[in-house]
Amino acid sequence: MAQNASQMRGAPKPASDGRRMIWLVLIGLLVLRIVNALTVQTFFQPDEYYQSLEPAWSIAFGQDSEGWITWEWRERLRSAVHPWLFAAVYRLADAVSKALGHDASSSAEVLVVAPKLAQAVCAALMDFYAWKLARAVYGTRGSQHWAVLALSIFSPWQWYCSTRTFSNSLEATLTVYALSMWPWQWFLEAAPIREADTSTKGDRTAIDLKDLLQGKEPARETIGTKKQQDKPTATSPLPTAQLTPKVRRALSSSLIAAALACILRPTNIFIWATVAVLMLLSYPNAGTRAALLQSSLIAGSSVLVFSLAIDWSYYGTLALPAYNFVYFNVVRNLASFYGSNRIDYYFTEGLPLLLIIALPFAVIGFWQALRPGYDRPQFAAFVERQTRYVLAVTAITPLLAFSMIGHKEVRFIYPLLPILHVLAAKPLVSFFTPFPVPSSKLRLGILVFGLTVNIYIAAYVALLHQRGVIDVMHYLRHEAELPSRVRNTTVGFLMPCHSVPWRSHLVHPQIDAWALTCEPPLTLDFEQRLHYLDEADVFYSHPGGWLDDNMADRKRVLHSVTARNEAKTDTTLRSWPEYLVFFEHLEPVMNAVLEDTRYRECWRGFNTHWHDDNRRRGDVIVQCLR
Repeated sequence: MAQNASQMRGAPKPASDGRRMIWLVLIGLLVLRIVNALTVQTFFQPDEYYQSLEPAWSIAFGQDSEGWITWEWRERLRSAVHPWLFAAVYRLADAVSKALGHDASSSAEVLVVAPKLAQAVCAALMDFYAWKLARAVYGTRGSQHWAVLALSIFSPWQWYCSTRTFSNSLEATLTVYALSMWPWQWFLEAAPIREADTSTKGDRTAIDLKDLLQGKEPARETIGTKKQQDKPTATSPLPTAQLTPKVRRALSSSLIAAALACILRPTNIFIWATVAVLMLLSYPNAGTRAALLQSSLIAGSSVLVFSLAIDWSYYGTLALPAYNFVYFNVVRNLASFYGSNRIDYYFTEGLPLLLIIALPFAVIGFWQALRPGYDRPQFAAFVERQTRYVLAVTAITPLLAFSMIGHKEVRFIYPLLPILHVLAAKPLVSFFTPFPVPSSKLRLGILVFGLTVNIYIAAYVALLHQRGVIDVMHYLRHEAELPSRVRNTTVGFLMPCHSVPWRSHLVHPQIDAWALTCEPPLTLDFEQRLHYLDEADVFYSHPGGWLDDNMADRKRVLHSVTARNEAKTDTTLRSWPEYLVFFEHLEPVMNAVLEDTRYRECWRGFNTHWHDDNRRRGDVIVQCLR
């Protein structure tokens, strides 16, 4: 007896095991995403910096700290909530660096890395709550929730984007968190339903459910045991689910996260409007509607007040960024200034780029979730099937809505990726059975090949593609840190606008830099906008002419001292900087223009093997004034 008691005391409790596993998953994901954040060395989209880190730099270190503030912030199109978070990170990193007595170089490295580490936490939470959402949908007995975790970890898009400081990345994390906390069973009025006891010989719930999905109505006596037969029938009313304190907390948490996501990206409203409409129309209940309305008003108003306060502190006046965002981008269609795509873009390019080899399983998952069926609430799979249906329609609605807007980018549908992974999990597990090591050698080979392709793509885009525009910023920062330097470093970027990060990577105030701009034509009508050329467009249409018209007299940088003394002075023109940075595509022109001057190539870094914008192809080149 004593031995048995000792063994019983030494045996871990199931609940304790579950909590330990959850913590291990979370810690493992944090470590993984920190490594992810520190190994991504490439550039993707300017908004990673100009919609988050640049305004955050200005908030943290003052408006005179030379963070690049784009027109969107001057026109109050963006909520300051997102950069405010990174401003707090910058202030904390700066305080820690000063407390540790770091020199200027080490402090700069800390400030460059700090936002990456903060975003790594966000990325890990996205993976974690995608896993939690899968557990809520499928339960924990099968392998589907582990499949979702594997899909997220091995996703090239996740590796490439999740640790970047896009507002879309935080939006995706908030969205999947909100979905994982959403009380699905309460809305489906299925709280009393439990999984069938599969050990009972008479249980044929799974078989009958399959029959129902095929349109066959089974005989009542074959559904299960006497205990199961006593459950409510399809025609009898279900017990109304109770809004317990636990359910209320989950609903409030979900709604607050959803409201924050909508503040960050107003287009997120398509997701939550779809969820609310589907749940309430399919399962009308006065109590449910009243509770949802009350919780939504409390959560929404709280987040709105918080957002208004943050925006007031940043803009110095009352601002409604969501309204301005819709007005400029939808009503005035200014977003099309930055490019338009075909109406089928998200279905023919966006989803394939987002999912890569998971695309076939996501398509099958969509079909399984949307196909007609005759589920009844007394079956164990009812909540799962209905939840997958809601998730599928929730994913389709934004895709259709965004397809109507001319300007399209894959990252705009990033918040749908965890949903797509959840839908793909079931067919994935069915195909690679037993998961994760299928018994079929052919399918095992397919699995290994798919993982290899994903890892290769993730490594290429994270380590190689467009790394030169990041490396050059490190080079310039290190040049400014040289002990021999006694004056400010001057830099000119002759590149398409926003081709490089800015103060978030230059850091030092003694680096005096300028770049070509691409301000949109805010005051022109649609017809006039068709013929509008921004500064970068004008430069690339005639580089030599632009340099003659906008730069100081070229004689100032000639070898001849006599010629330099004869140069004209015009303070309205830009001075020739110490460093000129441009892409390899421009090299022949720049070599011809700068012939006989004191400019010489001093740095060259690989950037791309290919690029859809031919102006950005090839290496990044720096020419230094000697």
